[in-house]
Amino acid sequence: MKYMRKGVSTTVATVMAIIALVIGVVIGYAATTITATTAEKAGGLKGEVPIGVLLPLSGPLASYATNDKIAAQAAAEEVNAFLEKAGANWRIKLYIEDTELKPAVGLEKLQSLYAKGVRIVIGPMASSVLKQLKEYADSNKILVISQSSTGVDLAIPDDFIYRFPPSDVYQGPIGPRFAKKLGVTHIIFVWRGNTWGDGLERVAEKTAKDLGIQVAGKIRYSPEATEFSAEVSNLVNLVNKLVDQGVAPEKIMVQLISYEEAKAFFLTAADYDILWKVKWFGSDGTAYSSKLLEDPKVAEFVSTVRFVSPTFAPTKTPKYVELTEKIKSETGSAPEPYAYNTYDEVWAIAYALLAVNKYDSETVKNVLPDILQHYYGASGYIVLDKNGDRVVESYELTEIVKTASGFEWRATGTYMTATGEIIWE
Repeated sequence: MKYMRKGVSTTVATVMAIIALVIGVVIGYAATTITATTAEKAGGLKGEVPIGVLLPLSGPLASYATNDKIAAQAAAEEVNAFLEKAGANWRIKLYIEDTELKPAVGLEKLQSLYAKGVRIVIGPMASSVLKQLKEYADSNKILVISQSSTGVDLAIPDDFIYRFPPSDVYQGPIGPRFAKKLGVTHIIFVWRGNTWGDGLERVAEKTAKDLGIQVAGKIRYSPEATEFSAEVSNLVNLVNKLVDQGVAPEKIMVQLISYEEAKAFFLTAADYDILWKVKWFGSDGTAYSSKLLEDPKVAEFVSTVRFVSPTFAPTKTPKYVELTEKIKSETGSAPEPYAYNTYDEVWAIAYALLAVNKYDSETVKNVLPDILQHYYGASGYIVLDKNGDRVVESYELTEIVKTASGFEWRATGTYMTATGEIIWE
């Protein structure tokens, strides 16, 4: 992936005008389906242009995936309406597949999409799944654009992977710096043992040590875990040991790096009085999770201990507001920030296809950074670094708060990546 401009063609320049002015283009005649092979032979776009969408519609990120599915479908409808208005004789068609949040299933679904002629794919959400299918995507020149993978080990230049969120190189330091600000002296890490969790924990642990915070315990659990009595018991023993040594509970922080299995973890943790007294911190894997609102016991615990979860902060554009309301109307709650990335990925792909006028993943990959320099979508401006990952200025610090009408997620602070400053609203 290249971030710097390399000979932007007049075609790309034309698309910039399309983005700015929404003027018409006329491309080919209609056909019922399209594959990479037929598109290349025809020398232009015709009929249905396939875009794969890999989402964990079942598993520990299912509620996020539901948001992202709605966002992708909304964007596709808008894109196709725009193409009709512009006089184009092609339309995008989404092929949505459930990865089940399982790396092997994700690879299988990508291979199935490839067999159908799909060469451009949105997703997968999880870094563990992305890592599993990366070699296949690179080898077969399948352009994969993830809306939520942040694993540090996947920040690789010149591959066929783009990521619209920032790498966890930025997120990793937030928890320990938050702990330092609160006067915490001891930190215990509990994390999901996969590509994403291992990388995020590694960056966070290094930051904690650099800040002089003692790492008092490390609990790594299986991605397949569904109940956490053993892990919570281990955590309680570690906390009690510190307290017996004279460390005040408020000087202890637990950073839980998890997906929505956090609900099951907190159901057990809430049974131990000592765990209500320590500080807690999360990650983007739990920010805005509707699962944590479902059980009153969990919501009460999480709000009382102020379980802060950071996530990259989209710009609150008019399209952001519109998409938020659409998803809330269908799910009952506001989406996680990655839904806005999903929406933007559909539009960015459409503009790139307009630029190259053929279903060629490598050419689309090459022009996409130039398209993004002139695109302002639901998540704001998207600038990619040399690894094809988003450059980010700030993270939202979110937590569940209790209101007169119940529990809800709110952004209560901001973390500035350049300075490490934490600003509370």
